[in-house]
Amino acid sequence: MITGSVQINKGYYFIVFNMYNEYGKRKPEWHSTGLKVDNNERKNKQNRKQAENILKEELVKINAENSFSNKMNPIAKNSKYSNMLFCDYMLEWLANTKPKVAKTTYIGYEQVVKGRLYPYFKDKKIKLIDLRPKDIQDFINYLYKQNLKGSTIAHYTSNMSTALKEAVIAEIIQFNPMDRIESVKKEVYIPNFYTDDELIDLIEVIKTQKLELPLILGIIYGLRREEILGLTWEAIDFKNKSITIRKTVGRGKYEGVTQFLIKDIPKNKSSYRTLPMFDFIADLLKKYKGKYKEYEKLFGNTYVTEYKDFICLMENGELVKPDYVDRTFSKILKTNGFRHIRLHDLRHSCATLLLRNGVPLSEIQKWLGHSNIITTQRYSHLDYSDKTIPANMLETKFNLSFTKNDNKKEQLSNSN
Repeated sequence: MITGSVQINKGYYFIVFNMYNEYGKRKPEWHSTGLKVDNNERKNKQNRKQAENILKEELVKINAENSFSNKMNPIAKNSKYSNMLFCDYMLEWLANTKPKVAKTTYIGYEQVVKGRLYPYFKDKKIKLIDLRPKDIQDFINYLYKQNLKGSTIAHYTSNMSTALKEAVIAEIIQFNPMDRIESVKKEVYIPNFYTDDELIDLIEVIKTQKLELPLILGIIYGLRREEILGLTWEAIDFKNKSITIRKTVGRGKYEGVTQFLIKDIPKNKSSYRTLPMFDFIADLLKKYKGKYKEYEKLFGNTYVTEYKDFICLMENGELVKPDYVDRTFSKILKTNGFRHIRLHDLRHSCATLLLRNGVPLSEIQKWLGHSNIITTQRYSHLDYSDKTIPANMLETKFNLSFTKNDNKKEQLSNSN
């Protein structure tokens, strides 16, 4: 992108454009504004301001009208990028980014670049050095016609902006055409959640299900799905009654192979946090620790031992797959007559429950591991007044459910 400045020469204000010749050598162009450097301070400020406005207007015109091809872009001339298509540059950027980011992040980038972006620009045959803002805007319009949501399209624009910014830094192109594109508007998200009574009723049903452990943890602690599946026995401290969120487990295709994506959470991130372990949660964990030992004996040599450190396992020792949790949760709701919510809405339900029972937003932020309290403020449409801490409120709320169920069992046993 051509830049410029206001300079003084022979008592007049000039606007100077930073132009370059075909060899990449700077060749400034001077243009008189006809405005004098006045001895009157007030008049001089007015002339200076006017000259700056003229510069801004001229730069907009020049950058809009000129095409930064090989003639205007000597940086790329005679390099491998002089004829490189934009879509091929995005593939190169993707390959260079791969070792710098987490597997889960790379998978998201790959889906964007190799999904709709590459085929679209491959068909258009647009060179990197010829890419204009209009080309990008046309692509965005195409994505909207594909019925993609704004939040999804934002992933495309974000990746293109980052890749093109790196091209500017590497002096492959002179300006980033994404800088002239307006931000894509994302949909306003309204969290869905269950009421207190719905959650308690749901817990009673979940107690009889195979995925009891991960779903109970999702309800009580409002953990993300990947955080639940990433819990290990090392993170469970029965002595000090605490649970530390330090890993995540996802799943996706990486290097052509669908696999578990296990990631450590950096200790300086808000997601890395230690939560209190309630007595009924400790009992539940101990119950499953015993169950896994029984399963290992039952399956013998076929039992998978690779994931023994994790607390959410299938009967054969395999890690529970994220999509299996989603499908099973939806099936439980439908079978038992509950209104449909997503698994992630258990997290919203926990946040809403805390807020509705008087827990301050700052405490909820820490409990859920939000990096920004603005995220937590999505729940602030509910009224709250009392000041309590999340641990006490949740233990009181749900311990009653567990105790009540145990008492019923004891009464039935005595009557028999």
